Amino acid sequence: MVLDRLGSSLKDALKKLAGKTVVDRVAVEELVKDLQRALIQADVNVKLVMRLSQTIKTRALDEAPAKGMSVREHVLRIVYQELVALMGPPTEVTLGPQTILMAGLQGSGKTTTTAKLARYFQRKGLRVAVIGADTFRPGAFQQLATLCQKINVPCIGDLNEKDARKVVREGLAKTHSAEVVIIDTQGRHGLEDDLIQEIIDLNEISKATHRWLVIDAALGQQAQEQARRFHDAIDIDGVIITKMDGTAKGGGALSAVAETGAGIVFIGAGETSDDLERFEPDGFISRLLGMGDLKSLVERAEEAMADTADLDVNAVLRGKFTLRDMYKQLEAVNRMGPLKQIMSMLPLGSMEIPDGAYEVTGIKMTRYRIIMDSMTKQELDDPSTINSSRTHRIAVGSGATIEEVRELLRYHKTMQRALKGFRGAGGGRMDMQRIMKRFSGKQ
Repeated sequence: MVLDRLGSSLKDALKKLAGKTVVDRVAVEELVKDLQRALIQADVNVKLVMRLSQTIKTRALDEAPAKGMSVREHVLRIVYQELVALMGPPTEVTLGPQTILMAGLQGSGKTTTTAKLARYFQRKGLRVAVIGADTFRPGAFQQLATLCQKINVPCIGDLNEKDARKVVREGLAKTHSAEVVIIDTQGRHGLEDDLIQEIIDLNEISKATHRWLVIDAALGQQAQEQARRFHDAIDIDGVIITKMDGTAKGGGALSAVAETGAGIVFIGAGETSDDLERFEPDGFISRLLGMGDLKSLVERAEEAMADTADLDVNAVLRGKFTLRDMYKQLEAVNRMGPLKQIMSMLPLGSMEIPDGAYEVTGIKMTRYRIIMDSMTKQELDDPSTINSSRTHRIAVGSGATIEEVRELLRYHKTMQRALKGFRGAGGGRMDMQRIMKRFSGKQ
């Protein structure tokens, strides 16, 4: 993912200021060049990059570091504030009765995103219904109905009806019990006049509370024009950017849409129904800079553990991590979303977690559980007691290979190190809030 590379580039650039006791003009100029290179590679508009980098340079050299703040923290704070400003203000998502009209071109991921959005509101405890009004693309309604069935959300539509206006009228009449109604509309290969007119009509028929535009991140800077056209037609009040996990233009799409003032509501990266993330500019940028995003992490943890009385949110954040705890916590993390995404929310600084650490699939988790069932109470509580002979005994008892047992122990150590890094970097939720206040300027 290009934003992983952008985050690494930003962190590498800031590392060059480590140990500096005074603001060095040469070091700041070198940092600014590195930032320019990283942002341009992420497809952010060149003029925007130049304006941003000049502001960062001026502030870094002219502003005195706050009391108790190192040179690196001083510059990091400025970079953080300016990148947050570049993304624009956060867009509010209300958790009450509403009708959401989904707009976008064909291929943007609109139908999949509609189901993800339904899942988001469902997790928040709201009754959700979806109307499939994409009567243009063959198989669109079947696809949406299948996705909704997997998450137990009613999907209303008519396979044989080609009039999207009629589908929406009849669909709305059947969704009175729903608190949130999401309408999936048809996309085309371009912004044809009939597509624009249809979306205008559907907006009037549905009296939509929100009109959210779904944009493929691969559009890059071209996303700005698409957002503007739809905004002129139906007054778009939110944008969802999809496919952020596989494009070199993600930074361009983010900055281009932010410039329109429409506001980015969610970003999507992944194929499952849970792979939709609220876009909070401050949290997003702090994660790119290795500062974590504990607010989002705590929200996800609370949702994941809502149905599990014996799991403690604070235990995941605190890093209590014996083998006995590990499987239980992995199950909770698995419900929170992709592990790589979750770990990015921890303030790990420049610490890099190997990609292999994120590949704990359901099958691996089952194998791990079987292996742990063959361990003694002492071994589960203190993995350091597991020597070669014990490894051999555990492997034989669980029907696993010695290498599988060692893999489980390596995975445990990797996660333990990551959580220790978290404690060292932030110390806890309240401490991280204090740090974020310093960096945002909200004293």
